[in-house]
Amino acid sequence: MRIALEPSPSRSQTPKDEVEWVPLAKHPLFTAHGGATVGGYRNLLAWDGASRLYFWDTNSRILHRLSLRLGDPDPSSVLASSPSKVLQADAELDFDVHKISVNRNGTAILLFGSETLSVMYLYGRASKKDVNLICRTITVGSQTYSTGGNDIRVLQALWHPYSDTHLGILSSDSVFRLFNLAVDPLQPEQEYYLQPVEPGRFRNASSVCPVDFFFGGDHLWDRFSVFVLFSNGAIYVLCPVVPFGSLFKCESLVEIYNDAHTFGIISANPVAASNSKLAISWLEASFPELQNQDTEGDSLSLLRAHAYSLFDASLVLQGPLQRVGQDGNGDSVGCSTECEGRAVSFLYNLVSKDSILVTAWSGGQLQIDALADEIQPVWCVGSPPRLRVDSHDQILGLAMICESITCSSLGKVDHNAWLGNPPPLLRLAIVDLALPRRAESGYNISLFIDMLMPERIFSLHDGGIDSIVLHFLPFTSQSNGKDDTMKTPSVHPVLNTCQSGYTSEPSFCGFVSLSDSFGYSWIVAITLSLECVVLEMKSWNLLLPVSIDMEKKPISSEGESKERDIPTIISKELLSGPKEVLVPHASPSLRSVAADSIEGRSTLHQYFKLFHETYVEYGHKVYLELKHHAPQLNKIINDQHSRLGEAQQKLLNVEKKEAILQKRLGRAIQMHNSLEERLQQLRNLPCAHKKPLSRAERQFKSELDRFKEVELDALHSSVDAVSARLRRHLQASKANQQQKTAGKKINAVDSQISMLKSSLEKLSLVNTENSKKVKLVESTLKNKERSSGRESSLPLP
Repeated sequence: MRIALEPSPSRSQTPKDEVEWVPLAKHPLFTAHGGATVGGYRNLLAWDGASRLYFWDTNSRILHRLSLRLGDPDPSSVLASSPSKVLQADAELDFDVHKISVNRNGTAILLFGSETLSVMYLYGRASKKDVNLICRTITVGSQTYSTGGNDIRVLQALWHPYSDTHLGILSSDSVFRLFNLAVDPLQPEQEYYLQPVEPGRFRNASSVCPVDFFFGGDHLWDRFSVFVLFSNGAIYVLCPVVPFGSLFKCESLVEIYNDAHTFGIISANPVAASNSKLAISWLEASFPELQNQDTEGDSLSLLRAHAYSLFDASLVLQGPLQRVGQDGNGDSVGCSTECEGRAVSFLYNLVSKDSILVTAWSGGQLQIDALADEIQPVWCVGSPPRLRVDSHDQILGLAMICESITCSSLGKVDHNAWLGNPPPLLRLAIVDLALPRRAESGYNISLFIDMLMPERIFSLHDGGIDSIVLHFLPFTSQSNGKDDTMKTPSVHPVLNTCQSGYTSEPSFCGFVSLSDSFGYSWIVAITLSLECVVLEMKSWNLLLPVSIDMEKKPISSEGESKERDIPTIISKELLSGPKEVLVPHASPSLRSVAADSIEGRSTLHQYFKLFHETYVEYGHKVYLELKHHAPQLNKIINDQHSRLGEAQQKLLNVEKKEAILQKRLGRAIQMHNSLEERLQQLRNLPCAHKKPLSRAERQFKSELDRFKEVELDALHSSVDAVSARLRRHLQASKANQQQKTAGKKINAVDSQISMLKSSLEKLSLVNTENSKKVKLVESTLKNKERSSGRESSLPLP
């Protein structure tokens, strides 16, 4: 079944003469709610990248579409059409929407809920009752993600950047699925079962609990990569993952195709040669046109990906990615001493030639890394995938188990390509957002990219919105010939919602970054009370470093500043005096000429005219200059008198407050003395001399705290997943029994039935053991809380 995406003729909600353009911050959609509030971590805003802004109304369960005018009429203004266009689903939506996002071409929008995913197509038919548009809405993966018992939760869902119909979903059962909505929205096109724990090796529960994922950018093999973040901060990579039927630039594919031929096949290392051959065969089968690119003139602009998979190999879950110089200790992978809590969100950002990975932690820190080497595809030969084909042997879908393998050069930059080693990470910075400490589960931080300037990243949290600008990019700075010294990112608070240094709940229910083609950038945020905030973000000269001349002497700088601050009252031309008069050369016979003669009168007239032009005009200029500057001098004198009066008044106020300050100082000294006495009494209490914890006890306490924060949640999710699988097996067995009683003859093998029973018994035993462990941990935590409460309840003298 194929879904038609051709847009129907659009109908305007109101006549053109009734549409009004108002500032977005004062739009009636946000000012007419009368203080209504929205709770929870949500992002109900989305932008199609052109001129349309979408907002989801949680109360009415409808979608508002606003047409925007960016930079019209003022370059920094944002206008929106009023009233908004209302889009309504053709079926009833009985779930809470937490996030919305628009696909690449702006034809569909994702309605993300923790239990249900729906997609609304943005072109529909007009309603007969009102002016709303009735849009076709479908449910994605309803057979996989159940809504009743919340067995499998959806952790993240993103549109694929190279397809208009493919949706990637990461769920709590550690499976990444890729759906093609144009073919089948219920059954996934591709399934990747993530196994970060190597067979026969023990890891804690947090290492197998995924949190977030992100698609790669338009750079070499990054465009075929999927980055997955786990709760302990470990980052894994799946490559290559390509949606069937998606379009890619031919020149980009030719670049990686020639790279595999140049550096892979000719390598003397058999591992590199084998990996490059697999990559070349995959490229030639997925993009058959690459084999016909003999001349540049015959090359196509775009190539469509064909459905293909290696029949005897599955993808390797590359990772965990380690920092340059870090050892291969798996327990420290992803963790950092500066970061607290657990990893909560992830962002991939491509800036020129650098692939930036940003991890947000619940303690309020951002871990910023860059890939120190290129990503390359790696397969595990001998682990065939499971394929779903049609009657003509065309691949319709695939599923495979992706396991991580041991690499000898983890955390090292290997100059030999195609060896199958995951790329190391170069640590750029650890950004502490300086959020108030929270004793509960920590902060939920969301990350966004500036649409105009990719070097800027926005972080949205309970305390407000912060802007982080990267000033150092390893490969980009090296290619541009800039200084190789690493510069720390600059952090600027954009909006602050902390009151008295305390935050208790989320502050925003919507955020989006806007930009136009003229270099202007804005951010739009919606508060919990449905108030719209629009801020213009300055982008020019933001990346230029501040240059300070350290050799300049402070005395000379002060002198220059004083000379610069002196206002020009009289021009320097007048202060230098009149110009020197150059008397023309006279002949020696001129002295014998009488003054009243004709020759003498002409000579005197010439001299008089020369002196008149010089001195009389200079005097006239001086007069006009002084007359012109008299009001300015009077204004300066009056300003000095007023400032003198203000200074005298401030001195009088200081003299009046001196007595009050002395009294307050005396009270502070008395309070200080009383606090010292009380502190001395508290030091004499018996509980103050208790024995400190030993090293083993401190380690046990840190393990309990870590178990409480991360391990317990991961264990609960594992128990839920095992319970869900057990219920499915029970339902399958009941269905088989009902078919037998109905009279259908089914020849079942006794060995298969015994194996099914034994697997059910093992699952029940695992479920029982996990339940006992959870109860044991909860009892330990309760005993710890009771003991700490008894110590704190000792009476004071």
